[in-house]
Amino acid sequence: MASIVSVSHLSKHFRDLKAVDDLSFTVNEGDIYGFLGQNGAGKSTTIRILLTLIEPTAGDIEIMGMNLKNHRKEILQNVGAIIEKPDFYKYLTAQENLSLFAKISGVKVPSHKIKEQLELVGLIDRAGSKVKTFSQGMKQRLGIAVALIHDPKLIILDEPMNGLDPQGIADIRNLILQLSKSMGKTVIVSSHLLNEIELIANRVLIIDKGKKVEEGAAAELFDPANTLVELLVADVETTWNSLQQTSWKDNLYAKEGTTILLRMHRNDIPMLFKTLSSTDIPIYSLSPRHSLEDYFLNITTQNRHVETFAN
Repeated sequence: MASIVSVSHLSKHFRDLKAVDDLSFTVNEGDIYGFLGQNGAGKSTTIRILLTLIEPTAGDIEIMGMNLKNHRKEILQNVGAIIEKPDFYKYLTAQENLSLFAKISGVKVPSHKIKEQLELVGLIDRAGSKVKTFSQGMKQRLGIAVALIHDPKLIILDEPMNGLDPQGIADIRNLILQLSKSMGKTVIVSSHLLNEIELIANRVLIIDKGKKVEEGAAAELFDPANTLVELLVADVETTWNSLQQTSWKDNLYAKEGTTILLRMHRNDIPMLFKTLSSTDIPIYSLSPRHSLEDYFLNITTQNRHVETFAN
């Protein structure tokens, strides 16, 4: 599948801070691409660079086959975005705001198209209501309508579910799925709501301290063959060394505190349990973990130290 975004060796330094550090990734056409990282990992800085709001220190970016530095105007005509919370003229109606933003973008949009966009995001019944009466979820949906007003190929959403109640989150989730499946848009979604990204993304990028730590198809990253198993043990070093002498040595992944992590296919867990039961190694618990949240927490290093061993 053709790539729509290609980022190579991207870096952004703010004096001594490396906000983005030699980051490379590819977004394919039609992806819902989940962009994940803890606060301060470099997600928002990367997005601002993609939107030419700040300049990179180094690196190359191609969007829709064009170099971003040399073809900024042509590229941005085909990109729609929401950065943090969308801002509107609160004393204007939803329809008036959308018409105004279309004019600011230099796009001539007939009134029936404005109404179609409001219907798409579920706001047609509130088209004549002033934005000051809108909930945060409604403002987020109106922001997506603004991002779509010029019919872009690529949509970039920075924390679109931030601050929403469960119903608002579900509305935005369904809208993102509709953009991809029904309209063929490519969507990059930055979010800290890992369970939501797990529900919508087909590919995922995880960054930590400005560096890429994982990129790939969500199904491959979190499928049963990539299950993490956590052992709570009495003596980590003794247990680790004992497992090094068994057929499970290649499955050893990490150790931290009183726990050991192994990576394996979920179907192999009963055999691991049988192996451990036949030894005198004290094991307090054995827990399979394979959700996006568990996977994310175990490959990022901010806020904690993990000693990781490559297989």
